[in-house]
Amino acid sequence: MHSSTLTPEQSTNSADFPRQFARSRRFSLGVPRHFTVSPDGRRVLFVRTVSGTDPVGRLWQYEDGAERLLADPALLVGAGSGAVPEEERLRRERARERSVGVVSYATDDAARLVAFALSGALWAVRTDGGTPFSVPAAGPVVDPRPSPDGRYVAYVSRRCFHVVDLTGDDRQLARAEGPEISYGLAEYAAAESMQRSRGYWWAPDSRRVLVAKVDTSPVERRYISDPADPTKPPQAIRYPAAGTANAEVTLEIRALEGDRVEVEWDRKAYEYVVAAGWDAHGPFVTVQSRDQRIVRTLAVDPETGATEVLHERTDPAWVEITEGTPARTASGALVLPEDEGDTRYLTVGGQRVTPEGLQLCAVLGVEGERVLFTASDDPLETHVWCHEPGHGLRRLSREPGRFTGAARGGTVVLAGLTPRGNEAGVLRGAGAAGAAGAAGAAGDPPYQTLTSLAEEPLITPRPVHLTLGERKLRGALYLPSWHEEGTGKLPVLLDPYGGPGMQLVGRARGWFTCVSQWFAEQGFAVLVVDGRGTPNRGPAWEKTIHGDQLGPALEDQVDALRAAAAHCGDLDLTRVAIRGWSFGGFLAAAAVLYHPEIFHAAVAGAPPTDMRMYDTHWKERYLGHPEEQPENYERTSLIGHGHLLSRPLLLVHGLADDNVAAAHTLRFSAELLAAGKPHSVLPLPGATHLPADDAVNAQLLYFQRDFLMGALEEGTGKD
Repeated sequence: MHSSTLTPEQSTNSADFPRQFARSRRFSLGVPRHFTVSPDGRRVLFVRTVSGTDPVGRLWQYEDGAERLLADPALLVGAGSGAVPEEERLRRERARERSVGVVSYATDDAARLVAFALSGALWAVRTDGGTPFSVPAAGPVVDPRPSPDGRYVAYVSRRCFHVVDLTGDDRQLARAEGPEISYGLAEYAAAESMQRSRGYWWAPDSRRVLVAKVDTSPVERRYISDPADPTKPPQAIRYPAAGTANAEVTLEIRALEGDRVEVEWDRKAYEYVVAAGWDAHGPFVTVQSRDQRIVRTLAVDPETGATEVLHERTDPAWVEITEGTPARTASGALVLPEDEGDTRYLTVGGQRVTPEGLQLCAVLGVEGERVLFTASDDPLETHVWCHEPGHGLRRLSREPGRFTGAARGGTVVLAGLTPRGNEAGVLRGAGAAGAAGAAGAAGDPPYQTLTSLAEEPLITPRPVHLTLGERKLRGALYLPSWHEEGTGKLPVLLDPYGGPGMQLVGRARGWFTCVSQWFAEQGFAVLVVDGRGTPNRGPAWEKTIHGDQLGPALEDQVDALRAAAAHCGDLDLTRVAIRGWSFGGFLAAAAVLYHPEIFHAAVAGAPPTDMRMYDTHWKERYLGHPEEQPENYERTSLIGHGHLLSRPLLLVHGLADDNVAAAHTLRFSAELLAAGKPHSVLPLPGATHLPADDAVNAQLLYFQRDFLMGALEEGTGKD
C-alpha cells in the first residue's frame, strides 16, 4: 500500500472504510425502502432506520411534505422480546435482509391498516392516527397481510395458515398435516431462485384466500452444524439439489367460512409455481416445466379450481422469469414479457408497447390501464417507465442511475442508486403529465425527496467507464486517487460478479463501487466487468451461457483485462489478482485454475465449486438436468480440476451457509490437498451466505487485501 502518497485525511479514510462498510451494513441502514402509495396518491409508507448505523427498522408515512413515524419497535411494550420464528429467519435469509425491527409490512387496499411482525408478535397500526396495537395471534407470526377491506389479517404460524380479526378472533384455515407440510409460505426454490417470496394471496372481496401448500418430504435433507460449538445439535434443512426431487407445491382456495377448493393443473408436467395472484378478474397462477422451457399463465375458476391457459411462453434454452409478471389491467389485458432476438419486450394484451432495444427488467405495478415498469436501453442504467393508452410510453426517472419505484393515484415514488448513492423521492402529478424526472426541471411535476439517513462513504468512487473488446463489454476501471498517470505500474485486481442476476457496472454509487475504490486506494488498479450472462443486455446475451456457465464468463474477464491494459498503460499484467463472492468467487477460483499465465492470485468467497450441489431451479436453468447433460456440470464445476492449481488461492466460506453449502469449499480444499496444491482456507463459523457479523465483515476486507498484496509481492507473477 502506498500510504506515503496519501494525504493524512485520505489515509485515515482508507483505513477506517472497512469498519464503516460493516457497521452501516453495506450502507443500507438509514435508506428509505419498501414503498406503498395510497390510492389517492397523498400518502407514502416506507421503512427506514433512524441512522446509518442503527439496524432497527421503523415504519414511516410521508404526507403533505412531512414524514411521520408510525411505528417504532423501541416504543412498543414487549416488542422484540421474543425470538424470530425459524420460518421468518429463513425468509429474511432468502431476501438478504440486513436489519431488524420492522423489516417488512403489508397494508389493506386503502393503505389505512398496516400489519407487521416483531419477534413473532403481530402488530398493526392505522395510518390516520393512533398508536400501534398488538393483535392476539395463535402463535409466532410470519408474513402478516391485511385483507383488502382491512377487517382481517392473515398470517402463518408454525406452518399453519390463520386469519384473525382485529379483536383477536382467530381462525385456522389450513392446518399442517405433518412436519414437512406448510401453508402460506414460499418453498426454498421459489424464494431463492424464482423471485417469489410469498405463499398466499387475498381475494378482492376479502372472503377467500389463494394459499400455497408445500410438501418438502421428497426433498433431499441436509444438515448444518456449528463446528465452533460442538454442543449445539445440527439443523436439518430441505435443499433441492440439481437433479433431485423438488418440493411438491399445490394451491388451494380457502374461504373464511371453511370451504376448500384445490386448484387443478398438470403438476407432473409443470411442477414449478412461479407466480400467483388474485385480481378483479379472478385468481391466476403461472407454472413452469421442470426443464424451464415452457411457462403457462392459467386462469383459475374460484368455484371449482379448474384452470384455463391464458398464455404460453416457450424457449429452447429457458423462459426467463420477469418479476411482477403476469399482471392484468382493469380491462383484463395480460401484462407479460416477450423475448425476440436480442430484446425483451413489454406486452399488454398481446401487443408490444416497448421498442426494440429497450430491455424490460420488471413490472412494478398496474393501475387501471397504466403499467409501471423498469427497463434499460443502456446497460449502465435502469429507469422507471410508464405506459398508458392515449399517453404512450414515458420515462419517469431522469438522471443517471438504477431506479425502481411504486405508483398510485398519480403519485410515483422513484428510488434507487444514483451517482450520489441511495436516493428516493416522491413525484406528484405524474399520472397524465408529460415526461418527468428526479431533476425537478422547470415544467416538471413537483418532486420531493425522502430523507436518507445513510452514512456518507469515507471513500468516493472514481470509476472510468470503458467499453471493452469486440463484444463491447461494459467495464469500470478504478485507479488510486493518489496515482498520476505514467508514474508507475499498478498491480491489477479484477473484482467481478460476472453471473446471472446481477450487474456491478453502472452510472451509480453502490456499496460495491465503494469497495472497489477502497481496493484501488490500497494500490491496485481495479477492473470490474459485466460479461455474458449478466442481465439487461437482452435474451441472446443472457443465454450465451446456456450449457456452459464458466467458459464465456471467464473468457470475457480475460478479454476485458487485455483491452483495459491497452487503454491504460499503467496496468501491470505481470501482477494480476482476482476476487469475488458467490458466482464471483467461483469465477475467481476458476481464473487461477485455468489461466495461471494471466491470473497470479485469487480470493474466492462462498464459491459453488460443484454445480451438482446447487439448487434445481437455478442450476438446471443454465446447465440442464445433470442426468441428461452431465457434461455441462463437468465442464462448469471446479471439482475434479483442482490438480490444475498453481497460484495462491484463498477460499472463504460461512459454515452456516444454506445457499452455497460450506461443503463446496471443504470438498474442493480436500481435493487440492490430496493433489499437493498449497492453498488457504478461511472458515467463518456461524456465517451464512451473507455474513452478518460487523467485525467479520470489516476484517474480511483487510484480510483479502493483505493476502492478495502478499501473494503478488512475493513475485508469484514474475516467472
